Amino acid sequence: MGIAEDSPYTHAPGRIRIPHMIIGISGGTGSGKTTVAQKIIASIGDANVVCLQQDVYYRNLGDMPLDARHRVNFDHPEAFDIDLMVTHLEALRSGKAIERPIYNYLTHSRKSETVRVEPLPVIIVEGILIFFDARIRSMMDIKIFVDCDADIRLVRRLERDIRERGRSVESVVEQYMTTVRPMHLQYVVPSMRYADIILPEGGFNEAGIDLIIGKIRSVLALSGATDPTSSSK
Repeated sequence: MGIAEDSPYTHAPGRIRIPHMIIGISGGTGSGKTTVAQKIIASIGDANVVCLQQDVYYRNLGDMPLDARHRVNFDHPEAFDIDLMVTHLEALRSGKAIERPIYNYLTHSRKSETVRVEPLPVIIVEGILIFFDARIRSMMDIKIFVDCDADIRLVRRLERDIRERGRSVESVVEQYMTTVRPMHLQYVVPSMRYADIILPEGGFNEAGIDLIIGKIRSVLALSGATDPTSSSK
């Protein structure tokens, strides 16, 4: 799993394939990172943006007994395959396609299939610990930290894990108290100091998101990187 060998620098009509901007969106679990990313994509146009979520770069625990997998601390930096994520970001930044992993959250393992991701003018990197690794930080042009009250984040985490990951209320609450909250305080909150922009209220902060989108548009307009035929709001 890695870089697609047959991805040239070939440009589609009106579109420059080599990325010109990498945007990092971090914040605690349930803070609204994905909503912010989606609003940026909707405005810039999905023909111009690719989004990499840190969650799909969890280490493959397929060789570990299932009961042992459930005891892993998935909110610790070592839970992620950072080296693979760095390799993929470097490849996309260089204009090469990648084969992005697909993660199964029920079995805590990677699927055999991958998703091909093509290089586009904007790369959004989203995750709770993307500011932890200096290599990833150094590649980012804009670093955004989405801030949100803890009670709201917990409710959102409950809703997501029950709906999308087949979890029970009890298991989500236990994980939150034993690993999510302690790791948030130990790793996520301190990483806020690396942010260029702190965005309170996440996707509900329309003024803040509009300012961020304006900055992205101005940089891309100067570089001539965006596809003028793509739809945007």
